[in-house]
Amino acid sequence: MSTENEGTAVPPAPSAPPVPVDAPAAPAPQAPQGPYGQDAQGQAPQGPGASGDAGHPGASSSAPDPSWPPPPPPTAPYGDGGSGSGPGGWGSSYQQPEPKSGRGRGGLVAAVLAAALLAGGLGGGLGYVLAKDNDESTGSTTVSASANGGDVKRDPGTTAGVAAKALPSTVTIEAESNSGEGGTGTGFVFDKQGHIVTNNHVVADAVDGGKLTATFPTGKKYDAEVVGHAQGYDVAVIKLKDAPSDLKPLTLGDSDKVAVGDSTIAIGAPFGLSDTVTTGIISAKNRPVASSDGSGSQASYMSALQTDASINPGNSGGPLLDARGNVIGINSAIQSTGNGGFGTGQSGSIGLGFAIPINQAKYVAQELIKNGKPVYAKIGASVSLDDSSDGAQITDQGAGGAAPVEPGGPAAKAGLKPGDVIIKLDDRVIDSGPTLIGEIWTHQPGDKVTITYERGGKQRTAEVTLGSRVGDN
Repeated sequence: MSTENEGTAVPPAPSAPPVPVDAPAAPAPQAPQGPYGQDAQGQAPQGPGASGDAGHPGASSSAPDPSWPPPPPPTAPYGDGGSGSGPGGWGSSYQQPEPKSGRGRGGLVAAVLAAALLAGGLGGGLGYVLAKDNDESTGSTTVSASANGGDVKRDPGTTAGVAAKALPSTVTIEAESNSGEGGTGTGFVFDKQGHIVTNNHVVADAVDGGKLTATFPTGKKYDAEVVGHAQGYDVAVIKLKDAPSDLKPLTLGDSDKVAVGDSTIAIGAPFGLSDTVTTGIISAKNRPVASSDGSGSQASYMSALQTDASINPGNSGGPLLDARGNVIGINSAIQSTGNGGFGTGQSGSIGLGFAIPINQAKYVAQELIKNGKPVYAKIGASVSLDDSSDGAQITDQGAGGAAPVEPGGPAAKAGLKPGDVIIKLDDRVIDSGPTLIGEIWTHQPGDKVTITYERGGKQRTAEVTLGSRVGDN
């Protein structure tokens, strides 16, 4: 972060009062003047200035199994050219003019001026003494608040009230790989045992033996370890080593009951600025988002909550709260003008942030704590990831040479075939393969869903009981 202050210095006051005309003081040398008070270089005279100290890319469009997506200064011259010599320059000698004879009117003017200066100084001194005495005897005329800022009561529903309650339960996460690469993200206290929920892409560098730390707003830092991570969901759980006994988990809300227009509060460490609070609203629900950590690895899919609360790189993994301070989502991705897609581009927030609904993240976190691995719902069919507005088409060939419809899988049992175009899942309109995957992953294995699809120009429906797959591989 950088700041810069610029300004023009006020010319210094003369060091001595003017002298009589018969003994003039030598005027200070000046730079040659151009029109309107500019110097010979066309610049207004100035004193010295002061200066201070200084999301995810879109997914690839290969055809995967929906149960798992594919690897997708020099000195400027003055009047004499800066040589310091010659007539008219800063370095030229000054010739004192011959003094005029007699005192005349100039002496009177100088005397009057000296007297005025003396009177002005005396008047200023008397004015200060009188003002000081008046202030001490009658009291100041300024009005003071009855209570300072720290004494103001902030109701629980205000942004300040929510932030004061939630901030102590958020952490800034620093992840570093064995090669020294890494970054900063955010997480929040999930339970009293020391589990912290965050994004998979926040801790990915530290998964294979890297270094992981979590720092609370108090400045207390703890080493941590990855308990489990789900690349497809972009959710991870870490655990504090030597966790304190007074942890206060954040209250989890119900993301299914969130409405467009509801107030939101995001907490995170944008660009490393820990414990930053921003506000906004829910801009949309069920927004299909396919994202990646930018490493070219497999994509993550979500049916996201969209918010205009300012979210930037470093907010990832932090809580998105409602007006009561309940967690309704995990801030995970942004639309970036820097890369034209969903990602962590450094262009900054443009008011399009996306969060994983907490109902989904809660399920994933619990599975990671319990088993160390994620569990994904699936229909057992491979769909195209090409951009489309017509639906999710079941491909003719599966990923890696597998069958496009898994034999004996949920889709096969429901009668789905290659070439079928899925256009709805329950009441959700499906416009592409990524949208279908994101919607399926909002469910749990064993859930029954109704799929509407087109075959040969006709619409059909089928009830599908979702299967399961364990792990990211």
